[in-house]
Amino acid sequence: MTGPQDVPPEILDRLRPVCLGLPETYEEPAWIGTRWRIRQRTFAHVYLVDPDHQAALARAAGSDEPVCVLTFRSSGDELAALTGGGHPFFKPDWGADVIGMVLDDGVDWEEVGELLTESYCLRAPKKLVARVDRPAELDAFTGPLE
Repeated sequence: MTGPQDVPPEILDRLRPVCLGLPETYEEPAWIGTRWRIRQRTFAHVYLVDPDHQAALARAAGSDEPVCVLTFRSSGDELAALTGGGHPFFKPDWGADVIGMVLDDGVDWEEVGELLTESYCLRAPKKLVARVDRPAELDAFTGPLE
């Protein structure tokens, strides 16, 4: 890492193939960290939380040390389950459908891929969602905003 707000390259290396593998997505630097977008809508954002500068977010993430977090979108029963499940998930103070996840040593990267794909599907237009390969049972619970 080269600075206090830099996301570890090994985490970016895990997230990029998933996020950039979805139709018409792009990556860009955010005010902190890196985010992935479909059109002008963010569906994933990864960054470091420093308790000295982002105390409320660090408390929400359950950490008093700097920690790398991923925020994404979820809905319905999945959102309720993630929010109520505790670590590594937490509820940031913005956006009714935003969920946070601490990216620590116990990360299930397959689950992260599924969650990011669903986040994308909540933000993308229907014609792009139709191009995403995902389990049929998930199609019934989520859908695009457009």
